[in-house]
Amino acid sequence: MQSFGLALNLKNDPQAIEKYKAYHRNVWPEVETALKHVGITSMKIFLIGPKLFMYIETVDDFLPDRDFPKYLENNARCKQWDELMRTFQEKIPEAADAEWWALMEPVYEL
Repeated sequence: MQSFGLALNLKNDPQAIEKYKAYHRNVWPEVETALKHVGITSMKIFLIGPKLFMYIETVDDFLPDRDFPKYLENNARCKQWDELMRTFQEKIPEAADAEWWALMEPVYEL
């Protein structure tokens, strides 16, 4: 098993943030199935203000740069979900050019 932390911002709009949260209370089943199919075994997203933190656990051979894009390629519904969620989201300044969710560096584990 591997674990990863990723960061992203939501647009700083309280109504949009509430809509984003509502969508995540009812994630489309195709999205969850596709995430599992690419090797994500657990995912949690945390929110404070407009800041998002995603924690994922994956299979041992999961590579974020390789496997996250597969989730979008495997199902048109996932692509729709991603496009919809991006209307609420903004990259953080620290994100690399090719990143949307910015991969965080692990610095401690208990």
